[in-house]
Amino acid sequence: MRPIRRLAAAFAATLCLAGAAQALDATGAAFLPIEGASAAPAGAAALCRTYDWACAGATHDGPVGADVLKVAAAINKSANAKIRPVSDMEQYSTAERWALPTKRGGDCEDYALFKKMKLVEAGVSPDRLLVAAVLDRNRNIHAVLVLRTDMGDFILDNLTNRVLPWNKTGYAYLRMQDPRQPSRWVGTYVQAGADLSS
Repeated sequence: MRPIRRLAAAFAATLCLAGAAQALDATGAAFLPIEGASAAPAGAAALCRTYDWACAGATHDGPVGADVLKVAAAINKSANAKIRPVSDMEQYSTAERWALPTKRGGDCEDYALFKKMKLVEAGVSPDRLLVAAVLDRNRNIHAVLVLRTDMGDFILDNLTNRVLPWNKTGYAYLRMQDPRQPSRWVGTYVQAGADLSS
């Protein structure tokens, strides 16, 4: 995700100027805001051609409630335990390549794609599973999976086994797959508060 570092740095500066008020506003929203179209991350350019399920739209409109959240938590924990962290540079000799984890492991977006695949296999509609690009608490570019439930957006993350509401992660959200058409991307541009119990 290095190609978006300049955008991320500018966004981080904007967030610093906005201060705590913006973070407080974000903590009250159940769903990530959508701020218009955005370019896909550079590593995601071939994503839809490689994995059609990763960019599929709605397959059904069934409820996504607490039962799905429990399945998601189990998938998140299992994936985090069995996939070894390895960078794209180490694995593919390239800065960014979005792919499913290999036997060697994967990086953050590989974890997110694996979890999306497993949840689609478990019957969750793909448009409820959106990969997002964020700045983590150390202001590093990071990818997570957004699970769009009927109760709000929850985050599956390789940095924690806890599945948290998006607004409790402490992350700055840059962009994510468009829930109306996951082959496209939308800007989010919002700072989340932190879950103080973590």
